[in-house]
Amino acid sequence: MAKDSVTSEEDRVLRIWTPRILRTTLVMSTVVLVAGMVAMATQAPGYYVARYHAVQHGHIHENEGWAQLVQGAHRGDPHAIMTIGLYILTLVPLARVAFTFFLFLKERDYVFVAATAYVLAGLIFGVMLGRIG
Repeated sequence: MAKDSVTSEEDRVLRIWTPRILRTTLVMSTVVLVAGMVAMATQAPGYYVARYHAVQHGHIHENEGWAQLVQGAHRGDPHAIMTIGLYILTLVPLARVAFTFFLFLKERDYVFVAATAYVLAGLIFGVMLGRIG
């Protein structure tokens, strides 16, 4: 009977908490992105057009660090707000794969642990490459 209770608890976590966590992250990202779009429309409607033209003429912008993004978002900078919203959106697949990795690790299903670790490493590596390059 104890094994059934553990299994039902794991099923409950998988069926209830995973979607809640993912949905919450997705809603947070949507709210931040919409706030950035509203700020863009009201404060700097031509920002991305001007930035696009600058890139066409060879003026490449440097990547902002986390501290600069947070400070910019606090000041109401639409670009910083939308960038943070995209980072939050990136957490959705990362959270799902990380949660699945730990679930497979707990169940000692090492074939799926290896496959999930490979996918998780690829996602993390991709985020890091996107941030660097």
